[in-house]
Amino acid sequence: MLRRLDLRGQGPVTAADLPRPASQVEPPIDEVRAVIDEVRRRGDDALREFTLKFDGVEIDDLHVSAEAVRQAPERIDAALAGALRVAATNIRAYHEAQMHDGAEFVDRGLRVRELRRPVDRAGCYVPSALAPLMSTVLMTVIPAKVAGVPEVVLVTAPGPGGAVDEAILAAAAIAGADEVIRVGGPAAVAALALGTESIGAVDVIVGPGSARVAQAKREVAGSGLVGVPSAFAGPSEVVVVADADAVIADVAIDVVLQAEHGPDGLAWLVTWDEGVADRVSTEVSRIVAASPRREYLEATLGEGGFAAVCDDAEQAMSVVNAIAPEHLELQVADPDALLPLVRHAGAVFCGPYAPASVGDYVAGPNHVLPTAGSARFSGALRVDDFCKHIHVVDLDREALDRLTPHVGAIADAEGLPAHAQSVRQRQDRP
Repeated sequence: MLRRLDLRGQGPVTAADLPRPASQVEPPIDEVRAVIDEVRRRGDDALREFTLKFDGVEIDDLHVSAEAVRQAPERIDAALAGALRVAATNIRAYHEAQMHDGAEFVDRGLRVRELRRPVDRAGCYVPSALAPLMSTVLMTVIPAKVAGVPEVVLVTAPGPGGAVDEAILAAAAIAGADEVIRVGGPAAVAALALGTESIGAVDVIVGPGSARVAQAKREVAGSGLVGVPSAFAGPSEVVVVADADAVIADVAIDVVLQAEHGPDGLAWLVTWDEGVADRVSTEVSRIVAASPRREYLEATLGEGGFAAVCDDAEQAMSVVNAIAPEHLELQVADPDALLPLVRHAGAVFCGPYAPASVGDYVAGPNHVLPTAGSARFSGALRVDDFCKHIHVVDLDREALDRLTPHVGAIADAEGLPAHAQSVRQRQDRP
């Protein structure tokens, strides 16, 4: 089930040395662009047709009523509602800790300040086709609300009969979403970016999704239509680094857990103990065979499941950094000793009692994380992803006099005389 990669004797590993799922090598660009073009041309009609085609349901009103959302927490199991509230409390507290006063720099009459301003309207994409990810509602809507976004819109695909999953609606109510729209896939991303007859365009789109959804966000961002965080939040990934002290059953279930989300993700074991690789691989095969989500596990592991055997911990961490995984677990005797070697990862979980699932739900930090290697240049969704930072500059006369020669020198060298004149003529006045 896990394909073996023997990397011993090769030294440090780079991204070029490792396999990637086909969707990362050849993203579905043409298919996604065609969907976006249809939504651009035909608006709500295109959304209804795509919902019938991909979700198998006919819908009239694209919006879920505010009353249905408001009442949803009372309609779900009380224990689940309580769990969602606990998660929401932790997520809100962590993201509130990210808020800070704007930077200020003062130097002899020159003052530069920073204004933090939220966007006016944010769109949150929540996958639901393969699993109703109510946790993603909390992880996307709450940071937007903490940032102060006035209008937060949630989009998610309808289930059988055209209804949105009740737990997703309950999470929307708990998180404070202002609208819930029952459309999914690249069409939903296009609707948020472009706007339609019934859906107002947003300023920022966040949230994970399939390879098609993630590519759609890249397309609309590349067109300058909307802001999208730089992370590619696509199919889920996990790398578990394990040594001889690790509990084999725990390592195996953690290799499998992110693969439950479905195809195109990654599930890696990285170890320098061949016996660990053998035993974990055997246990993974047993878990998959018994799982009610066997179809999804096999789809992910068939293309993205690997057990890499390395020379030592240093080479193992070079493999980790080459993958730049969404989730990284360090199930080793001394995880803190490996942390200095982590350069590229979305989130790190240390020790035997920290499976990635805790981060997915209740730890507080965001579970919308970089995938497809984008952890090389980006990180988890944050409050700042919903904000703009505007700098404010003021000078007194002394500061202007002091800085004018330097502004003039640079402006003259660049051949921009009006830039130079704008400071010089002020200096010339009494």
